[in-house]
Amino acid sequence: MPTMASVGTVRDDMVGGPAARSLVRFVSCGSVDDGKSTLIGRLLFECGALFDDQLDTLARDSRSVGTRGAEIDYALLLDGLSAEREQGITIDVAYRFFSTARRKFIVADTPGHEQYTRNMVTAASTADVAVLLVDARNGMAVQTRRHGFLASRLGVRQFILAVSKMDLVGYSREVFEDVERDFSAYAKSLGVTDVTAIPLSGTMGDNVTEPSPNMPWYGGPPLLGALEEAGTTPSAASAPLRLPVQWVNRPHLDFRGFAGTLVSGAARAGDAVCVMPSGRRSLIERVVTFDGDVESAPVQAAVTVTLADAIDVGRGDVICALDAPVNSGRQFEATIVWMHDAPLLRGREYLIKLGAQSATATLSPIKYRIDIDTLEHRPTDQLELNEIGVCEMELDREVAFEAYEVNRDLGGFIVIDRLTNQTVGAGLIHFALRRSANVHWQPVDVTRHAHAALKRQRPCILWFTGLSGAGKSTIANIVQMKLHAMGKHTYLLDGDNIRLGLSKDLGFEDADRVENIRRVAEVAKLMTDAGLIVLTAFISPFRAERAMARALFAVDEFVEIHVDTPLRVAEQRDVKGLYRKARRGRLKNFTGIDSPYEAPEQPELRVDTTTLAPEHAADRIVDYLRDHARLDFS
Repeated sequence: MPTMASVGTVRDDMVGGPAARSLVRFVSCGSVDDGKSTLIGRLLFECGALFDDQLDTLARDSRSVGTRGAEIDYALLLDGLSAEREQGITIDVAYRFFSTARRKFIVADTPGHEQYTRNMVTAASTADVAVLLVDARNGMAVQTRRHGFLASRLGVRQFILAVSKMDLVGYSREVFEDVERDFSAYAKSLGVTDVTAIPLSGTMGDNVTEPSPNMPWYGGPPLLGALEEAGTTPSAASAPLRLPVQWVNRPHLDFRGFAGTLVSGAARAGDAVCVMPSGRRSLIERVVTFDGDVESAPVQAAVTVTLADAIDVGRGDVICALDAPVNSGRQFEATIVWMHDAPLLRGREYLIKLGAQSATATLSPIKYRIDIDTLEHRPTDQLELNEIGVCEMELDREVAFEAYEVNRDLGGFIVIDRLTNQTVGAGLIHFALRRSANVHWQPVDVTRHAHAALKRQRPCILWFTGLSGAGKSTIANIVQMKLHAMGKHTYLLDGDNIRLGLSKDLGFEDADRVENIRRVAEVAKLMTDAGLIVLTAFISPFRAERAMARALFAVDEFVEIHVDTPLRVAEQRDVKGLYRKARRGRLKNFTGIDSPYEAPEQPELRVDTTTLAPEHAADRIVDYLRDHARLDFS
């Protein structure tokens, strides 16, 4: 085993080779502390992929923060963050390029800790091969199974099972074969048949680049040999043209081009194309690159194309071969990998990004979550951190797509929280739901404007929110009576007329609360389309759902009214005894006790019921409507 004194320089004989050597992308994955960074660091070292200054730094870092005493700690080549070195775990994905006389490689070393599963997903989404490590001492762990499952779903069909730390089990053949047998059975259940199992030690260098004399019973290739023999994902070069538009290039009035990276096929001047999801047709007039016009551009080229016809094309559209266009739809079945501490809730709206396309999505219903150990389908209403499930997804607009197994670029998407703008999940489209093509907007002759004109009022929604007992229903009822006396057409939605009918199938857990408010918002939208002034009196505890409701309406139509009552005051008004039951644990998921209430940050109106009587609060709300011209048609 090399020590500080034996660290050498880059070996020229190992980095040469023809320029035509094909590129293999592989991801190292597996459970935490299974030796991924050590193995990849050793592989880079033995392949001569390190320069003198890197070797000097490695030797210095090994002495100061390494875990091998006087010996080289190869993991430090990959674990560059200070937090990684302090904790001895990988957190971020480390990408490295290296080559041999036969192949070129890009390796993504990923974290094994469950908390950083999202980083592994990112790396595996572009990989041809997965090197899945299993500590020989411990066998397969939950995270081993999760990484194996995710890699297979992300399109990786070739696995190298690296049974690591064989030096710590006396190079036992029986231990290796037990792990190999367990993983082979799991891989078969995933539909993965291309598995190469290798016993090795990253620390000692056994079976990393050369066969190990310590395991004469193993007759297969070392890790490097297996990687050099690996196939690559079938090339997209022979597939039909797919050019997602990232930018409309308009440097001056005489040029209008559409820029993007070709994710499959080639772009040629004169090719007949269509633009999805609109379906508009044209011909490619010019193919423009950084070096000027070309007759043809290959897959993965960054190009700008111009079209012969002045058709409407925007960011997110996909320019396709006319005889083989991509699909379009707004309702899909998809696999979701959830990556956030707050769960994915049925009925909650999120943003998704599919390539350059963005849309608002409702991920509901969740059909099932997948048990990583057994691969069984478990019914659920929500997905927790690092859980994987299959759900139906409905978008607010049509998007161009292909199934993930056909095209990773046009079938993979990320899920974004609408309020925080954080990426909270990743998804893979399976197919469009059959009914997706049958959902169309039916124009009507009696419009929203016509309904409002007949009633001589401007429709809007008064969204009352606050704790139970705050006075929402009381104040909303008084407001409705005042508006009715003025000849205005109104309707009040509250728990009595919603929970006993439309939402009688829902309980009070977070997922059910989200779905209840979604239904309320949709009903209120229909009522305002009929020209009504709609009042809703619900706790509606989550900002995300109130934001979802607001998004259904025009900017000045949604009036959020925070009936602001301290918890202690609300409890004093507890005529139904609900707070007392909740305090005693007899009423679960009660807002303010064991379920959160997220107060509005910028409501249109705030009513402090500790200083305002209900009648005066109602007067203030009616005055607001009058001052903002909501009561007269114009």
